This record gives sequence, structure tokens and C-alpha cells, in this order.
Amino acid sequence: MTTASRAADIPFSADALQAYLGDRLDGIDGALQISRFKGGQSNPTFLLETPSQRYVLRAKPAPRSELLPSAHAIEREYRVQAALAGSDVPVANMYCLCEDESVIGRAFYVMEHIEGRVLWDQALPGMSNAERGAIYAEMNRVISALHRIDADAIGLGDYGKHSDYMARQIRRWSRQFEASRTIPILSMDRLLEWLPAHLPADQPSVSVVHGDYRMDNLIFHPHEPRILAVIDWELSTLGDPLADFAYHMMSRHIPRGAMHGLAGTDLAALGIPAEESYIADYERRSGRKVSGDWNFYLAFNLFRLAAICQGIAKRVEDGTASNARAAESGAFATPLAELGWKFAQQAEARA
Repeated sequence: MTTASRAADIPFSADALQAYLGDRLDGIDGALQISRFKGGQSNPTFLLETPSQRYVLRAKPAPRSELLPSAHAIEREYRVQAALAGSDVPVANMYCLCEDESVIGRAFYVMEHIEGRVLWDQALPGMSNAERGAIYAEMNRVISALHRIDADAIGLGDYGKHSDYMARQIRRWSRQFEASRTIPILSMDRLLEWLPAHLPADQPSVSVVHGDYRMDNLIFHPHEPRILAVIDWELSTLGDPLADFAYHMMSRHIPRGAMHGLAGTDLAALGIPAEESYIADYERRSGRKVSGDWNFYLAFNLFRLAAICQGIAKRVEDGTASNARAAESGAFATPLAELGWKFAQQAEARA
């Protein structure tokens, strides 16, 4: 991740933050510099630097930008990462959670700063075929490990409901889309009707799901094809692991140049595993079978991502977007919904 400008882009008091952290973290007694990471459409993320230490702070947006009732759940982010510490799913160390908004004007948590690579282009330019294959194998390994986690054993048995996940997700994102609607999107209206009427008959047992597992939410070792931390757990819960895995695979169907998509790329020429072999590796590692409802899961995830993009578009319209590229992201709502409807039609054709 890279950082943007310093003081002018910091919406809270560095002195107030330093006073709060002074007796909670090591190395906060020197001069504290704060810079903002690029990215983070929903929850702003900041680098904290002193002469001896570096930390990362993740905060809720300013209260006025709270649009959707379940958004910006940083308390849940903190909890799930703390619970996963020491598991086969690599996460940053959690240091402190502050839910007292009087400290800096919003709730926040502080976690370990991890030096590594965030890879934004899924075609992995500049790498050899072997290096690309190793990166993809590592991503497959980690999401498979996540879906094998025993939620009860790590204290997350109550992290979400254990039934009707897909139906609840469709209702949730339908409501959130309607709450942030700014323009007519015919394909989205069709998906709003089609998805709840075509729920998979057989849904797998729930697992911990990340909800936004993609390449740029992973920090890789500086030189090795090894994930050091999975980040951005805002959408995590207990849910359908196949929906989570389909979200991870969705970019293969999104055109190149749109939200880091890979569609139209010659994957074999790059050493990136084909969808079929990547699914087979996931099945082997996770012990789960990817069902015949694959097109439904892809349609749902494109619908959900379109709803997220529409939420960003609403924040742009209202002047509360937290990221300079928010308008670009918001504009993807319509093409994503159109692609989702195509998968819904394919599911109908195969039924």
C-alpha cells in the first residue's frame, strides 16, 4: 500500500490520538507522523510513524458519512483478526480497539504494520510464469484454510447466523442498493427479482468468510510468494464459503481494465491457473465441493459488488466519499449488474 499527503488529509487530532495511545503502545512517546493510505473506500486507513515504530490505524468515516446501517463495522474487523491470530490464515497483530468516539471523533483500531507487497494487477506483470503460479497457489491455500477454520474453536461461533445466509445476503444488499440508488439500472432490478427466486437447493455448512477476498486485500512477503496478512475484514461473517470463493473468482469474468479484471487475458500464457484447475485445487485443500450452482454464485457476487459500487456512487453524490477514485468505482455499478444478469441467464439456460 502507498500513502498520500500528510497533515492536510488527516481528519482528526494527532495530539489526541498520541495521548490516547501513549500508555497502550510501545514507541508512541516520540513525534507522531500520520499519513493516509490510498484505497479504502469505506473505512479510512492511516500509517502511524514514530522514530522507532510503525503502526496502522483503521477508522470509521466521519459520522456524517454513515449511510448504510451495517457498514463500517471496524469492531468486527478487530474481533475476527484477533481470533484468527496463530491460525493458518495470516493476519496482522491487533493492538487496541477504541470505541469511544470522543477520542478522535470516530471509533478506530490500531494494528501491526506489515512490510510487504500489495499486488494490484492480477495479471502480475513483470513476473515469470512460475512466480505467477506460486502467487495464485498461495491465494488458493489461504482461502481454503479460512474455510476450514472451526469458528467455535476460535471464539467466533456467534460471529454470524448459521442459517439462510444467501437469502439474508440478498435481502441485505437489495436494501443497501435501494438506499443508495441514484440512477435506473435495469439489470439490477432484474437481479433483485431473480436471485431470491433461485436460491441453491443445497447450501454448504457455514464457515468464516472474508467477504472481500481479492489480491489487493492481501499483503505478500517482499520477495516470496507468501501471504503475510489478509486485510480489510469489514464484510466478514459466518456464511456460505462457496459464495466467498466465487467472489474471489469473479475477477476472471470482469473485463481487463475494469476493477482489476482478468477476462480476455490469456491466462495459460501467463502461467495463471485456469478456473477449472483453480476450483479443483480449492476443493482438494478445503474439503468442500463446488456445486452446480456456480453461475448463481457468480451472479450474486456481481450483484453484491454492483450494490457496493452504487453505495460509493451515492457517497460521491452526497460529497462524503473518502477516496479520490470513488467516482470511478461508483461508475462500475451498471456494467457489473449487466454482467451479473448474464450469469443469471446462463443459470436459467442450464437449469
